[in-house]
Amino acid sequence: MRAIRRVGAALLGMVLAATTMSAASADTTRSTSVVRHTDLGTVRGLDQSRTTGTYSWLGIPYAEPPVGPLRWRAPVTHRPWHGVRETTAYGNGCIQQGRLFSPAPSGPHYGLDIRDGLGKPVGSEDCLTLNVFRPATEKRDLPVIVFVHGGSNVVGYSADPMYDGRALARKADAVVVTVNYRLGVFGWLDLPALKSGDPHGDSGNFGTLDQVEALRFVQRNAAAFGGDASNVTVMGESAGAVDVWALMVSPLSKDLMHKVIPLSGGLLFSTPQKARTYAEAFRDEAVGAGTDPQEAVRRLRELPAEELVRAQIRRGAAVGDPPAVIADGTVLPTDYHAAIEAGRFRDIPVLAGNTREEGKLFGSLIGAYRPTDYERFTRQYFFDPDQPSPYEESDFLTDRYLPVDGPGGWNEAAGQLTDAIFTGIALDSLDSVRKAGNTRVYHYRFDWNQEPAPFDTVYGAAHAMDLPFLFRTFDEGLFTFAFSRRNAPGRLQLSDLMTDSVRAFVRTGDPQHAALGMRWEQWPNTLVLDADDRRATVRPLSPAG
Repeated sequence: MRAIRRVGAALLGMVLAATTMSAASADTTRSTSVVRHTDLGTVRGLDQSRTTGTYSWLGIPYAEPPVGPLRWRAPVTHRPWHGVRETTAYGNGCIQQGRLFSPAPSGPHYGLDIRDGLGKPVGSEDCLTLNVFRPATEKRDLPVIVFVHGGSNVVGYSADPMYDGRALARKADAVVVTVNYRLGVFGWLDLPALKSGDPHGDSGNFGTLDQVEALRFVQRNAAAFGGDASNVTVMGESAGAVDVWALMVSPLSKDLMHKVIPLSGGLLFSTPQKARTYAEAFRDEAVGAGTDPQEAVRRLRELPAEELVRAQIRRGAAVGDPPAVIADGTVLPTDYHAAIEAGRFRDIPVLAGNTREEGKLFGSLIGAYRPTDYERFTRQYFFDPDQPSPYEESDFLTDRYLPVDGPGGWNEAAGQLTDAIFTGIALDSLDSVRKAGNTRVYHYRFDWNQEPAPFDTVYGAAHAMDLPFLFRTFDEGLFTFAFSRRNAPGRLQLSDLMTDSVRAFVRTGDPQHAALGMRWEQWPNTLVLDADDRRATVRPLSPAG
């Protein structure tokens, strides 16, 4: 039945793709509007108190569209508007190369047509918007959680249903904000001829500056949505966690953030030399080698955004994604260890997390996946986790990595990816703040791998698998193949433990709560979060373990 519903939804999405809306705005027509007054103007959002117990404001612009002369410039605060602005639908995802975590070609929603945008430009350059969710109560001075999405800083969008902030806002009793920011060469490009004398814009860190601008909007307007501007927690996953760590050491974030929740990421800056080398090669790819530098910039500014994405894709085939974030010395310190040792960040509580099998989402890097991304997305989209699986491990993994638990098999190879990409930067970052004197540093490891076969071994506790548990977004998105009626009791209980920890942390700087049943010791200790099909489990993991 679930598969039949998906087929029907897919067909409807193909017919009405231009007007499809995400789950967060699906009951717009049944909602009563709510009005709030921001410093930029009045917004009318969604009253979903009867259906989800929340209020939502979607697609609020926080900066001017970074188009035309504002392309590759520091963000400009959005001009005030007159009248009441309707904020009942998500804004566009930022222009990017289509991947599994990208928006659909037809708009900022999740659907089968995401696969039609794979490897192609999707999204829009006019994208600097944010979304606000809060419980449908009259409470004031609620903690604020600002979430920065992941995607290697080249893909992703705040309308991804995995980041729907309604359930987290309700369960954490907080104001939740999700943010779009510039990606890829639009977000990070250190090209000398682009420099204008503005030290911030000349940093090349346009995506980082977007995030700072969004935090400034939150600081100015938290109270309008019932939030406490003096209690802002910045949360991010993957590249979003890299961004959170970067914001933590940026001098521009002073007084804009008070706690951080970086998940599956760490301090990882690109050198100016690496960024400059990439930028110059990208320029040549986009407008032709040998072009006069000033003429090249003029042409870069005039090219359609889609053409720039295509140039990025071509360049990526040779050298990978654009470098981000850049240790420019103004927006971000040239030496983040030295900045941390200076002690300015010791009072910011840190709740970090990793999944046990992060690397299992990155089989493409080593040729481990048998199907193409198009085929893999299709199979997972139509998979019914409540029916017998039609697949085996060999349908998803190449022979080289089978059996999965054999020497050189998928489990071993994925473990090496986990260590190489994630473990090192996470440990280094956490150790740095602890050594600087931070006495509130906590870490969890997410071990849940109860997906129906063969996904329990193909993905298991893969990168980003903890996000649906934190946001309690199990019903739509890339990972719905994982969530069955059979594993619901355990995973829902685990989700409760995790969101209750967030609720405690954003208030006190400590994730401890009674339902954990034990003390969550500070780093270098780790708390392992897991569940079988029936119940959640929690256990400590010492540094030696």
